[in-house]
Amino acid sequence: MRSIRPLFAARRGGPARRRTPVAASLALGAALALTATACGPEDDNAGGESSPTASDPGHSEHDGIPADIRDRLKERGIDLDSWKNGDWKNWDRDKWLREAKDFINPIIDGLWDPDRMRDANPPEKDVDENDISGDQGVTDPTPSPVKAEAAAAPYHGNAAEAGKLLFDSPKGSMVCSATVVKDPAHPGKSNLVWTAGHCVHAGKEGGWYRNIAFVPSYNNDAKPTSELERATREEIAPYGVWWGDWVQTSDQWIEQGGPVGGEGAPYDFAVIHVTPEKGKEGKSLEETVGSAVPVDFDAPAVPKIASLKAKGYPAAPPYDGQKLFSCADKPGRLSLAEAQPTMYRIGCTMTGGSSGGGWLATGSDGKPALVSNTSIGPVTSGWLAGPRLGKEAKGVYEAVSKKYAGR
Repeated sequence: MRSIRPLFAARRGGPARRRTPVAASLALGAALALTATACGPEDDNAGGESSPTASDPGHSEHDGIPADIRDRLKERGIDLDSWKNGDWKNWDRDKWLREAKDFINPIIDGLWDPDRMRDANPPEKDVDENDISGDQGVTDPTPSPVKAEAAAAPYHGNAAEAGKLLFDSPKGSMVCSATVVKDPAHPGKSNLVWTAGHCVHAGKEGGWYRNIAFVPSYNNDAKPTSELERATREEIAPYGVWWGDWVQTSDQWIEQGGPVGGEGAPYDFAVIHVTPEKGKEGKSLEETVGSAVPVDFDAPAVPKIASLKAKGYPAAPPYDGQKLFSCADKPGRLSLAEAQPTMYRIGCTMTGGSSGGGWLATGSDGKPALVSNTSIGPVTSGWLAGPRLGKEAKGVYEAVSKKYAGR
């Protein structure tokens, strides 16, 4: 038996969710707009083209949210005023929205205060996974552990595209890692963030997580935890808090993903479109942080990749989730099942909380490109695995970009 857990935990231990991304499950942040329709598995195929059938309706005067969306949510027993006042904490099955068309993520100003950011700490939930023997001999030998290295501070000067992803689940406030990526529809002005599917949706047994927000260069100066307890929000989040107003993951994750073993891990990716907590006017996320990396959906086979670098905010011991780390290693192959795509695997001691963090390699132009993200690792740590980004991932990415192409 090999113990494997999706790396998604916060400070102490992270639960983790394994992810099988769903080819194009859409999530809308009701912060400024909600979509009236969204594509399901039948509509969002490997091509990933998401085609909402309704144009954005006129907005109501209240919170900028379309009146018809409010009415439809009320039919589900959800009132957005009550939601913002705490009803989002109701995780009853009939209130836990699962479908893309029902996703809501209203901005709750100030919800992610310094304490909530620092203390996001899901209950520990290590998962036993059957021996990964269904690979038909494809899996390479387990890599030797590579000790994670602390990123040089200030992070903005060395890894400006990296940040922390915060969200709420039935088990409490949680944390993942994420990366600012280029948007082909908005060169130089991207509002797109890449992370793991299990960081936005619970998979086959649940629905969308709530209060999803990205904090670029979290704890930019690498202050020790003792100092963070007295730090202001501006010190912890110097480049602001950016709320997800549209999220898309793979259909495979939504249909198959779960908290055990490697279920859905080969499709464990997601793209988030974000908007600043303080309003839409002003600079884009890319302009604000000064960096975004391209995504490579045609990365070379494992033998041709000299090194992959994974970045993230590990939160389970011996880490506490407050600082950025990275690991670099030559990748090997990990196959969880013969019928599923092979994953990348590297030696790395990062733990829960690093999930969703970007994996970078040298692209064809000689510059860094994102080729994967952290998805799973063994309970004992020592290695990480991430999905190879193929047509499904490209479809998700292009659908989110296309959604906002004219805006």
